[in-house]
Amino acid sequence: MALDPTKSLVELTLDVCNIESVSSNEAQLADQIQAMFENYPHLTLTRDGNALVAMTSLGREQRVIIAGHLDTVPVANNLPAELHHFEREQVIFGRGSVDMKGGIAVMLKLACELTTPSYDITWIFYDNEEVASELNGLGRLSRNHPELLAAEFAILCEPTSALVEGGCNGTIRVGVRTVGKKAHSARPWMGLNAIHLMAEPLNILNQYQPQTVTVDGLDYRESLNAVVVSGGIATNVIPDLAVLTVNYRFAPDKSAAQALDHVRELFAGFDVVLTDEAEGARPGLDLPAAKKFIAATGSEVRPKYGWTDVARFSSLGVPAVNYGPGDPSLAHADNENVPVGHLFDVETGLREWLTS
Repeated sequence: MALDPTKSLVELTLDVCNIESVSSNEAQLADQIQAMFENYPHLTLTRDGNALVAMTSLGREQRVIIAGHLDTVPVANNLPAELHHFEREQVIFGRGSVDMKGGIAVMLKLACELTTPSYDITWIFYDNEEVASELNGLGRLSRNHPELLAAEFAILCEPTSALVEGGCNGTIRVGVRTVGKKAHSARPWMGLNAIHLMAEPLNILNQYQPQTVTVDGLDYRESLNAVVVSGGIATNVIPDLAVLTVNYRFAPDKSAAQALDHVRELFAGFDVVLTDEAEGARPGLDLPAAKKFIAATGSEVRPKYGWTDVARFSSLGVPAVNYGPGDPSLAHADNENVPVGHLFDVETGLREWLTS
């Protein structure tokens, strides 16, 4: 099935959804997009694995990036995608319709149709977003072709219900360890129970009051939670080791290193081991390009609490926001579905901004 950008946005979204592209299986979709773009001479193409970059080079004063990932989580009897007609709206059901092939379809249509935009545009379609960070195609592009990611502002078409979500919280995970002494559970006084020693770290979490931090005019809610607890080797042995995994989602006013210092201060006296970290991203809403974008979309602007690849742009010095069709709470759900109205809202918002 060849992709045809002259089709309606609804038809194009269905076609994109129906090219299955579970993580690491994006080749067919990337091939179809490349073949389609080769018919549009205003775009210069760069292929890196299953990531594709399409650029205009019109000599505009500013360059912006619009990006989205091609992969989805595994299919769950929800392909082929289907258009359902309800009393008040039309909805596309199917894997990827929300996360994020609705956004990809909008990008494809605009990339082909906007031959003389007001900005030079870098369109980025990348692989392996839904899996381990080291496989992420956007990260690979930043290592192999950093010059392609230079811009004044970026938009990631992740699902936001067609609203603008600025930046994102950062995240770290740590293991809080308690050490005891093994003994037979019939003679516990001869040992020291490491799981019982977890009472104090758990009480610290119970008493913790997370902050709400204002960054560039947006209020980012932080959170600190136990997400995994492990310990013990048998039901008749007093455990000598327990590990509490704690996830701290921190506002983008601080770095991951500062977030780690905060967690270590909270759990002073305990062994705290960093297991995972990802920097947050400031939204950069004070930039001229961002102001024009917000005005063109007419959208409410909200903070992004979850981590997204806007943080990768932020680490390169490119402020970024999330803006795409679909309710993010339906991402990865078996009943994943996107209202057709979201598709047209995002398409109109981006078109007006890019041509204003």
